[in-house]
Amino acid sequence: MSKRRLNEQQRRRISDRQQRARDASIDEGSLNSESEIGLVIAHFGEQVEVLGADQPSQRCYLRANVEPLVAGDRVAWQRGAATGVINARQPRDSELIRPDNFGKLKPVAANIDRIGIVFAPYPTAHSNLIDRYLVAAELQRISPFLVLNKSDLIDAATTAQIDELDALYTAIGYTVIRCSATDHNGLAELRDYLAGHTSILVGQSGVGKSSLLNELQPAAHSAVGELSAGVDKGRHTTTTSRLYPLPGGGSLIDSPGIREFGLSHIEADQVIDGYVDFHDHLHCKFRDCRHRQEPGCALLAAAAAGQIDPRRLDNYRQIVATIETPQ
Repeated sequence: MSKRRLNEQQRRRISDRQQRARDASIDEGSLNSESEIGLVIAHFGEQVEVLGADQPSQRCYLRANVEPLVAGDRVAWQRGAATGVINARQPRDSELIRPDNFGKLKPVAANIDRIGIVFAPYPTAHSNLIDRYLVAAELQRISPFLVLNKSDLIDAATTAQIDELDALYTAIGYTVIRCSATDHNGLAELRDYLAGHTSILVGQSGVGKSSLLNELQPAAHSAVGELSAGVDKGRHTTTTSRLYPLPGGGSLIDSPGIREFGLSHIEADQVIDGYVDFHDHLHCKFRDCRHRQEPGCALLAAAAAGQIDPRRLDNYRQIVATIETPQ
């Protein structure tokens, strides 16, 4: 006899019953009488790890009515003898979201105020991918900055491209920090920039996010991947987002390495809001201007006059095209 397939409602009902059973199995007598506010530092399947005010972190179950949690969430929780319990999630100040492989929006981290976009000489950096991160950050109102890691690997073959990228984004007004997790050049500047903030490092696999984390917070002991032999892409090393307090204050979230940053969850006409250097030039002749070849396009005129970089305009068009015609 074939297995009976459950529909979504039945699966959800079973999951809720299992969660209520877990809640009931928690020894209420072993829990503190009052909830305290803690910080989610990692997520492990049905449990999360929570850092309290002045005690070691503890694995916790979630009450059935608690919304899904990610690293950076503030929660009301009770510590237990072995396992604690999350009673409620506090309101988020911000969240970084991205669509998963099925197009469903997935939070990556919460309550962050700075997002560091990491790139390197190898694997080859591309402004189009950097722009995707910038658009995502700007639309979610998280202050972005750029981190050029592996500065010790800049050579005759990569100097021109790296200098062009640095100049492009510095001219727009973004902070670009050059550093190296290998020779420690620029790490002091990066530490100072992160101090007092909750930040996240994002970027394609192989750019050295985990290596930077290990230098900024040696206690992390994060796994470091090697570039695939003969392939200009990195292997995935981090599998779940995790928050690490920094010695100089603030905290840093390490996120899974991703080679692409989909923007399929936004409308095509929202993309331009993520291009901060375009905002002063949005007075085209026609309100429905596509910024391609239309007469009276203010963006085309600004690019011709050197007021915006043509590469940014090209990237904008490519991003809009991928949203309008998804692969």
